[in-house]
Amino acid sequence: MSKDDTGGKSAKDTHYAKLRRAHRDQRRERGEIPTPRDDRRRKQAEGWKAPALTPDQVYLYGLHTVRAALDNPERKIIKLSVSQNAAQRLELPDFATLPYPVETVLPSDLDKVLGPEAIHQGVMLETRPLPVRRLEALKDSPLLLVLDQVTDPHNVGAIMRSAVAFNAGAVITTQRHSPTESGVLAKTASGALELIPYIQVTNLADALEELHKLGFLTIGLDSEGPEPLEGTLSGDRIALVMGAEGKGLRQKTRATCKALARLDMPGAIKSLNVSNAAAIALYATQRHLLS
Repeated sequence: MSKDDTGGKSAKDTHYAKLRRAHRDQRRERGEIPTPRDDRRRKQAEGWKAPALTPDQVYLYGLHTVRAALDNPERKIIKLSVSQNAAQRLELPDFATLPYPVETVLPSDLDKVLGPEAIHQGVMLETRPLPVRRLEALKDSPLLLVLDQVTDPHNVGAIMRSAVAFNAGAVITTQRHSPTESGVLAKTASGALELIPYIQVTNLADALEELHKLGFLTIGLDSEGPEPLEGTLSGDRIALVMGAEGKGLRQKTRATCKALARLDMPGAIKSLNVSNAAAIALYATQRHLLS
């Protein structure tokens, strides 16, 4: 077998090495394996600055997130940037038939916009924020989830997924000290942002009072609650209120809720991440509503 002149390897070996690298790069693009943290990527991360976005501009990324946004008729799309591999995985038709501009890019192009740490899987969608929702539109939803200054977008995204899984009508939070609609929030929610209203209110206590007028029982989850959640559930419209990790519910929120309850945990650990606690509370409440 003939050898090449540069490395002593056969042309066949070189060919298969290229195929292995291409396969590995595709798996990294799909988010199946991590990208090595070499010096070049570390320098990129240190020198990267997030782009300045206007209030009516949102960057979404990741295959599930973008697919859900493309399927949402309420999304106003500005531009889709996608690699050839991601376009195939999204099963996009001929770009010329789509009602929005499409730009073919390399994954490294998206790294420059989203940062080298973003697992974008070769696709980014520039959109307008979703339409603002009002509380009065939720009067027919039997289950709502209210967040009292939960600031971490990863937690809020995970909570959204649970809220959709347990058929909640909306996630309500504050305009201040809570994440706005963003790529990180949407990526963690893995499509749930498109499936449930995310309502941000100016004054949470006033919003809770409005929910009372709409017939909701508001239950604040607190580790020191006087009784277990199961013993507090009643009626056919319930809004669960979750506080931020560490400080929990604010005093005004506690005073405004119609009831306070705890999640009883028989094990040695007596507290949970707020997203895990929300999932358990949603499950218990949904069982009550269906009984």
